[in-house]
Amino acid sequence: MSNRHLAHLPSHVAPSIPMPATHLYRNLEISALRYPDKACVVFYDNAVSYARFQRETERIAAWLQQVGGVARGDRVLLYMQNSPQFMLAYYAILRADAVVVPVNPMNLAQELRHCASDSGAKVAFASQELLARIQPLLGHELAHLVVASYSDYLHEPTSLPVPDFVAEPRRALSEADIAAGAVAWSDVLAAAREPAPLAGGPDDLCVMPYTSGTTGLPKGCMHTHRSTMVNTVSGGLWYSGNQGSVTLSVLPMFHVTGMQSGLNGTIYNGATTVLLPRWDRDAAARCVQRYGVTSMALITAMVIDFMANPRLDDYALGSLRRIGGGGAAMPRAVAEQMSERLGLSYGEGYGMSETMAATHMNPPQAPKAQCLGIPIFDVDARVVDPQTLAELPPGEVGEIVVHGPQLMRGYWNNPEATRQAFVEIDGQRFLRTGDLGRTDEEGYFFFTDRLKRMINAAGFKVWPAEVEALLHQHPAVQEACVIAVSDARRGETVKALLVLRPAFVDKIGAQEIVDWSHANMAAYKIPRIVEFVANLPKSGTGKVQWRELQERENARAAAA
Repeated sequence: MSNRHLAHLPSHVAPSIPMPATHLYRNLEISALRYPDKACVVFYDNAVSYARFQRETERIAAWLQQVGGVARGDRVLLYMQNSPQFMLAYYAILRADAVVVPVNPMNLAQELRHCASDSGAKVAFASQELLARIQPLLGHELAHLVVASYSDYLHEPTSLPVPDFVAEPRRALSEADIAAGAVAWSDVLAAAREPAPLAGGPDDLCVMPYTSGTTGLPKGCMHTHRSTMVNTVSGGLWYSGNQGSVTLSVLPMFHVTGMQSGLNGTIYNGATTVLLPRWDRDAAARCVQRYGVTSMALITAMVIDFMANPRLDDYALGSLRRIGGGGAAMPRAVAEQMSERLGLSYGEGYGMSETMAATHMNPPQAPKAQCLGIPIFDVDARVVDPQTLAELPPGEVGEIVVHGPQLMRGYWNNPEATRQAFVEIDGQRFLRTGDLGRTDEEGYFFFTDRLKRMINAAGFKVWPAEVEALLHQHPAVQEACVIAVSDARRGETVKALLVLRPAFVDKIGAQEIVDWSHANMAAYKIPRIVEFVANLPKSGTGKVQWRELQERENARAAAA
């Protein structure tokens, strides 16, 4: 490993940082002890103090143990949008010594069923606007379901624009749902139970986000309290976060970036999270002005929209010290505008679910544009030849591999996928990221392309094999191949090339496929473009030559 990057570490940190060897829930206990009356989370002008936050997590944890039958190491699904309930349920699951399985709120019943059955979860949390999607699992995969209504945490009036799904009053559960194991969040809290003592330690499983892969089925990334703690602590150290920090959290918390920056990191620091469940550029600016927000984690598309707001100069945004994130390279013109108008550089980083967020960050004192940054504390990152695994010199493109304390233990119940994901180099266990990149003479990393087959749609990872597997369930589809298409707003979008069954040729249109997709898969996976073809190119072994189709599309886009 080259040490060229060490010269560019933030001046206030060391290359190696000892991490707390404790259960993640201890961070909440400590912050609640230190700052009991301070706002842990602010949700449309409604605050939840650290003392209340801890008290409610304990009550929910006790219900999980005493009614839900949740024992140490059990997995529990968490299926909500950003909300106080998401944050509370996350820490309640930890307090019950169980494992959080965060689920994308855009997932539909079939995708939910896979996460439940694969993880073995018997208990779930869901919000009422998502109840219809998870109901089919009640009484089958799931024995218990806690249903939350976001409006329960809107006791005080607000001048911020509240989305309808947030403002919707609590609906009574049906007798059938109650009989199948559903219970209202408010009833769980009202029971005021006391949990058993915390028994887990740093090497117990903590959180298991699901990520898709080239096999088409999402895989659970097994993270311990120890590996989760690394990036819980690192972000605050890197960017000088402290108990005076105020973070605007709008990135989804089911995803590791939003989870670490807006939930775990802020609780560790005793800071305050100002929470938005959906991106709204005016609401974001008003929150910055109203609460003195110091940092925002935003994907590139959000920053572009934020800077394009014609009313931006109407807001007092001087409290902002950092805007960072990723998802796609920041356009140079937008970065320049951000520097001129806000006095800030966009802090891009690099990480994945398998590393529980960042392995690389741009140093705040010396960021580079359209750059992944440099390896953070105790991370050994290299660009290697994908075949020989030999480290490549600066400027040469190869696969990025990483070794560090934030690496997952492996994929849940999938030893073969785990074996393929890791490789040993110089006696150390490295994760093969599947991303191609290069380094420069100063040790900064730059993304080049993807070795794996993945589409990055506005920061969401879409795996073509998974979408193809779903499309094959349509009665008209004989064969399917999914590729990426450049998109000015999303970075990339999804295109499906389909061979129809003979009985459906000339009898079904592209829009019918799109409409069916809306009902059967998460919105970000839906093919925005559908093209019917007579056949798909195949190799001698009968495998569809997706790379050939992707290259044709790239050539077409370049010509246009």
